[in-house]
Amino acid sequence: MTCKNTLQRITSAKFLLLCLLSLAGGIASAQQTDTVFLKKILTDHPELFSGILNHPTQNEVQILYTQIDRDKNNVPHFTTYSYRLNANRYFYPASTVKLPTSIFALEKINELGLKKLKSADMITDSAFFGQSKVLTDTSSITGLPSITNYIKKILLVSDNDAYNRLYEFIGREEINKKLKKYELNNTRIIGRLAVGDGGESARNTNPVNFYDGKKLLYSKPLMRDTLNYPMTLENMVQGKGYLNRKDSLIMQPFSFANLNVYTIANQQMVLRRLLFPETFPAAQRFNLTPDDYKFIYKYMSMLPTESSKPGYPTPEFYPAYCKFLYYGSDSLATINPDVRIFNKIGDSYGYDIDNAYIVDFKNKVEFMLSAVVQSNEDGILNDNKYEYKTVCLPFMKNLGQVIMQYELSRPKKHLPDLSKFKFVYTK
Repeated sequence: MTCKNTLQRITSAKFLLLCLLSLAGGIASAQQTDTVFLKKILTDHPELFSGILNHPTQNEVQILYTQIDRDKNNVPHFTTYSYRLNANRYFYPASTVKLPTSIFALEKINELGLKKLKSADMITDSAFFGQSKVLTDTSSITGLPSITNYIKKILLVSDNDAYNRLYEFIGREEINKKLKKYELNNTRIIGRLAVGDGGESARNTNPVNFYDGKKLLYSKPLMRDTLNYPMTLENMVQGKGYLNRKDSLIMQPFSFANLNVYTIANQQMVLRRLLFPETFPAAQRFNLTPDDYKFIYKYMSMLPTESSKPGYPTPEFYPAYCKFLYYGSDSLATINPDVRIFNKIGDSYGYDIDNAYIVDFKNKVEFMLSAVVQSNEDGILNDNKYEYKTVCLPFMKNLGQVIMQYELSRPKKHLPDLSKFKFVYTK
């Protein structure tokens, strides 16, 4: 049975009454986030969500859903609903940390006042144990690395090396200062991805030089971050065993104590600040140019099959490759031409995460939806035996589609003008 069919069993009047009650309750309690609405949506669809609801840990699910209502001037107003949201409950954020890192890379260039660095040739050197050089990038138009091409690869297919190079350019200390500046107090970004980074290696970031032809534009030296970013959360020790770097099974729990942290609430706040900067005080807006915003919007909503440089061939890559919510990263998914998803996903250690703004241009629908779910039934970390395809991604797909169907029936006083988010996607 499809999401659309099951939703027909729930009347619009019932949903509207629940929404009004939730809104009234929110106003009476200083706009506190509603925690009932999403639970009811899940329990009203046992054919889709009973496996999650009946699981002992509910598969570590956390959800944040934000409705967007426009006034007569098209100014957005937000109403947020949550399910099992808990900033003290750890989940591994995986590649979701790449979005703020991409933003901070552009910010750093703007603060330096060197606009040319965005497309300049970026040559990464090595000056510390374990560091690696990058001299070429065959995926780019020029054949050389650049900040813009790295960000494209991050937003299109969540490229790990691209993130690592931006991490090295910005420097760990500056990344975490920026997180505090924007009041992302439940987040830390303290290491590269997929290279076993940690300890002194994570503290030290490579020297990087930018060139216009043979002319040196800017040189960033080797940097060492002396600061620590301690965080003690629930669930930072997991499982009954793990595979180490030598693929040896260690029969003791795995610790995430020295890895990145990025909560669902902080993820959606980054997305909201990125998409709707006008709703934040000037001092709390990202230091991005109008062209920076358009660049990020375009590539975070572009499908990998719509890109030529960098290019991503099928069948390894497919349209829904990095779209967990609504499409479930299904290689056979039929893409709705009216729907665009502006998002950043992550998947590792059995966790699937998606932080998304979903738009239906034809029906004038928009909403933000951020969620995490985990499945690791054997309790062994790093063995690549996770239930992504049978548990996590179906949950993400069903959740996105159920919310979309609800949004299609939700009355709105003023329909949004979404032209800001419309782009021409050509190879």
